[in-house]
Amino acid sequence: MTVDSGVRAAGPSVSFIPTSVRRRTVDGAAGVLVWASVAAALVPLAWILWTVVAKGLPAVTSSTWFTHSLSGLSSTTPGGGVYHAIIGTLLQGLVCSAIAIPAGILVAVYLVEYAGPSRLGRVTTFMVDVLAGVPSIVAALFIYALWVVTFGFDRSGIAVSLALVLLMVPMVVRSTEEMLRIVPGDLREASYALGVPQWKTIAKVVLPTALPGIVTGTMLAVARVLGETAPLLILVGYAPFINFDLGSGEMGTLPGLIVDQMNNPSAVGADRMWGSALTLIGMVAVLSIAATLLARRSTVRGGDR
Repeated sequence: MTVDSGVRAAGPSVSFIPTSVRRRTVDGAAGVLVWASVAAALVPLAWILWTVVAKGLPAVTSSTWFTHSLSGLSSTTPGGGVYHAIIGTLLQGLVCSAIAIPAGILVAVYLVEYAGPSRLGRVTTFMVDVLAGVPSIVAALFIYALWVVTFGFDRSGIAVSLALVLLMVPMVVRSTEEMLRIVPGDLREASYALGVPQWKTIAKVVLPTALPGIVTGTMLAVARVLGETAPLLILVGYAPFINFDLGSGEMGTLPGLIVDQMNNPSAVGADRMWGSALTLIGMVAVLSIAATLLARRSTVRGGDR
């Protein structure tokens, strides 16, 4: 009875200090600043998207846009499409991904699971950081000096893919490295306690756990390099026809088509340029959506297991 009375008596004496006017003012100003920053970032983005869609939609909705190339058409002749440019962009992206994704994942696995404080690990991390800051035109010039000048090969689509590899590897390494680091160490220790060797722990426990983030990071890296233009201008010429041979000859790509049609002063060239830009944005959007769906599917399967 005495304890209850003491609790009841102590209850009303508890009071909260009201928030000062200064703190409320600062909080409100910070909120306004945050929303203003969001609007400042979204308004240019929405403006760009609206401009590209409004000017590129007439060309994209043409019946021949995705089924024909520009072979045999002059700069002022309407018609044709970007079939050749889509093929060239996808081929270069596939070759680049086949090299950069495995290499980037293996480097990230080494840095997280094996390197530790070793000198080789520090050097590798430093080189990845340097490579991440290399401009695309520098990577293209390096491949030109190595592939064309030193080895004597022709300018071709494979040279472009090699330049894109230099740009994509650090992105894959960084995204994979971050995903591997957030895997709980208890999972590794439990696997080691059962006598599972390290390589099998990485293959069966660590990588499947980090797979959703790795898939998202790699797909976004692919989408990022597909729009690079400098390697195309230096390492391969633009062709208005279909070329499946990455080893020789000029090759049409969406960024190359945009640059080519920028020099076309006619209205046909402007339509093709904006239509190619909208097609490229659509490809990047599809890859981003696919990355999100694959990540979610991987997460669901991992939870089922």
